[in-house]
Amino acid sequence: MAYPGELVGESDEIQAVRRLIKRVAESPARAVLVYGETGTGKGLVARMLHEQSRRARCEFIDINCAAIPENLVESELFGHEKGAFTGALSRKTGLIEAANGGTVFLDELRELDHVVQAKLLTLLDAQRFRPVGATRDTEVDVRFIGATNSILYRDVQKGRFRDDLYFRLQVAAINIPPLRERGDDCLLLTSYFIRKLNSRYNREVKGWEPGVEEVFRQHRWPGNVRELENLLERIFVLEDDNKVLVKHIPPRIMREVEDGPAADPENADPMDAYDGLSFQEATAAFQVRLLEAALAASGGNLTAAAQSLGMSRHALRHQMIKLGLR
Repeated sequence: MAYPGELVGESDEIQAVRRLIKRVAESPARAVLVYGETGTGKGLVARMLHEQSRRARCEFIDINCAAIPENLVESELFGHEKGAFTGALSRKTGLIEAANGGTVFLDELRELDHVVQAKLLTLLDAQRFRPVGATRDTEVDVRFIGATNSILYRDVQKGRFRDDLYFRLQVAAINIPPLRERGDDCLLLTSYFIRKLNSRYNREVKGWEPGVEEVFRQHRWPGNVRELENLLERIFVLEDDNKVLVKHIPPRIMREVEDGPAADPENADPMDAYDGLSFQEATAAFQVRLLEAALAASGGNLTAAAQSLGMSRHALRHQMIKLGLR
């Protein structure tokens, strides 16, 4: 039976990830890079790397790099001395120092600016850093786990991410396969989430009708495991049946499965959807569809949707307001 902290699934792909996690966790590697599409479980893998290592007795600090204001990132990570800048009324211990002996998980790593990237590279090489406003270095023993749902090398090629830091992180890299490439793992996950949701909602939902299995196998799950969990929780909230039924599945998923390849954008004429619209109307319609797809795939998570679109969370919110999306 699955429990929190375990990757659910029996596919060859996920078993290979489990073996790699164990090997990397037990190694002395101080930098690990975790790749994966939105919703594949990068945070779970980071936690497993920590719990299966000698560092498990110390702190695991989870940092969402996109959630910290740009002007505060350096201070939050590395700390600062009293008087280092306006408003620094006392010394602040940074998150990295607080994790000494343990693990720092840097989610959405690509959001770090070049100044912080340079300081992080020095820290990885020397295991020491200088807090903002300090005159002496602070030594730490920390493992860094960076996560990204983008192909990070493209950011390197575009100058958005330092190549030396990229290659330093690539020493130990773990790529989590998307749910659509994991065979019947989606059904094992469905059973796992039903048990979990039965406990949370005090229900007795017992499996699913046969048609659901076929739909779940054919759906491409763009939001991966998170999309599956969110879908099942939606059913628990809105439906009273003691099984998951085909009628509970959202129409957009049923259309995709029923239409098959014809519904795939790669096989359709992309201009059909904009026939008869002016340039301005077509542009706005395309932006709405693009944003709606990203939001649906991320389960409504603005930060994840913004990253999948290659934009900041603030820029995404601005576009949503502009296009009348809620």
